[in-house]
Amino acid sequence: MKKFVYTITDPVGIHARPAGLLVKEAKALDSTITLERADGKSAVVTKLMAIMGLSIKQGDTISVIVEGGSEDANAAAMEQFFKDNL
Repeated sequence: MKKFVYTITDPVGIHARPAGLLVKEAKALDSTITLERADGKSAVVTKLMAIMGLSIKQGDTISVIVEGGSEDANAAAMEQFFKDNL
């Protein structure tokens, strides 16, 4: 299991467009990726409505957990996606 913490910088948080891109990115990887809020709520990244249900806003700090598959490479890919898009 690999885990990294990220603070959302996008002015409107994780809304429909970046959430869709996140799902697409995650589905291309061979790991299970989960987002977890500081309050303990979590969602698997391949489920768009679950991500939207987390209501992640600008300034929220989330944990991204990568399990299975090529964890190192997939965690690096996810971290780069977050830096580029969120």
